[in-house]
Amino acid sequence: MSALPGWLVAEMAGVPPRDTLAGADELAAGAERLAAEHPGVVTRRRVGTSGQGEPLTALTIGAGDGPASPSALVIGLPHPNEPVGGLTALHLARRLAQDDALRARLGLVWHVVPCIDPDGLRLNEGWLAGPFTREHYARHLYRQAGNEQIEWSFPLAHKDAWFDAVLPETLALMRLVDEHRPVLMASLHNAEVGGVYHYLSRPEPPLHPLLQAIPAQAGLTLHRGEPEAPWIPLLAEGIYRSLDIRDAYDHLEVTGEQGSLVGGNSTGAYAARHGTLTLVTEVPYWRDDRLGDETPSGHGRSGLLADAGTAVRELAATLRATLETVDGAVHESPFVRATRFFAPFLAGSADDLARRAAAEPDRPATVAELASLAEITDMSRLRYAGMLLRALDAEIALGNVRPAVRAARAGLAERFAAWCAEAAGRTPADTVPIRDLVAVQAASVLAAADHLARPDAP
Repeated sequence: MSALPGWLVAEMAGVPPRDTLAGADELAAGAERLAAEHPGVVTRRRVGTSGQGEPLTALTIGAGDGPASPSALVIGLPHPNEPVGGLTALHLARRLAQDDALRARLGLVWHVVPCIDPDGLRLNEGWLAGPFTREHYARHLYRQAGNEQIEWSFPLAHKDAWFDAVLPETLALMRLVDEHRPVLMASLHNAEVGGVYHYLSRPEPPLHPLLQAIPAQAGLTLHRGEPEAPWIPLLAEGIYRSLDIRDAYDHLEVTGEQGSLVGGNSTGAYAARHGTLTLVTEVPYWRDDRLGDETPSGHGRSGLLADAGTAVRELAATLRATLETVDGAVHESPFVRATRFFAPFLAGSADDLARRAAAEPDRPATVAELASLAEITDMSRLRYAGMLLRALDAEIALGNVRPAVRAARAGLAERFAAWCAEAAGRTPADTVPIRDLVAVQAASVLAAADHLARPDAP
């Protein structure tokens, strides 16, 4: 018997099947169509302009339902290589537009941004229709440098850390947050391999069991491996406190590395000024049920941390060496800028893994910890080497066939192929159906909204 209420089970079951992810044009057309089909319930308005000059739009659902109600804000594509949230945002908007009883139950006016980063999404469209293999994804993805990421470019003033280079997309979100002061904000992210996990900006104990039960309803496991960063507090199994760069600063300050941080704070940290409950639900493209397995792995945790640190350090050195080889010979494309950011970032991550290996008491690692530490290696290699390889391929396609470019491309391609084979050999390549990912994200947002509407309900 499901641990979820029947209405939430029905919501998950009602998500339609989908074979491909949506690009920027499809998301924009879907939002326009939804507003046209529900003129008395849905309004569509421009809320900003992207860095490349594209209109940013939001849907408002339910503003005419009666007296002024509290608001919810849903954000799709806070990172451009995480497009599941675009489909989730449109699905939520459609369900809320269609179902008067659902809107009444939740008691919120909904502001939904299907795609806050159309520029970045367009640079990911080479993999959105599949094939959904890790190698194809890695060869076609784009993820900005940290100070160019919408999610991490909100104003920051903490000790010696300062950031005010706010992006136009970030400014649009700041205006929405300050205008509507949402009681709930959902920033729709997704991971790559593993289980499902959530972030909340504050503990909400009655909500935790629902968030923990939702993945199983879709046949997915809850993540029980390593957190994304060692300083992130665990609120409950599979639920972490939202990321705040101030915590990262304080963690790195102990080792004197706080100066390595580049960029601003997160969406959730900015919205906290209004008492907003921020929810992030991370869903994976590929399932690996080992991430939910807490049985002993037969390996020591310290050794696994050390191995991951060595592998990530090797990757950082490879990226740096490749960049040095082509310095002055390639365009400063978004892919090259991203690599210039991530190479030292990865070197810092490698140092942190090595410190933890030496400082933490050795103990047997669980299967989940073994799998998640291996995934740190595989994700980093495929994501960042693949992006730099894409930059070099583009140079050659444009006619830049300088010897340095060709040599760098050949060396990186050989290393990348070996890393792809290694990842494929140790990680299941079981692609999660897109409808299941949308169902988990949508149900998590609805559960959080229902919790706020009736916080004392069982």
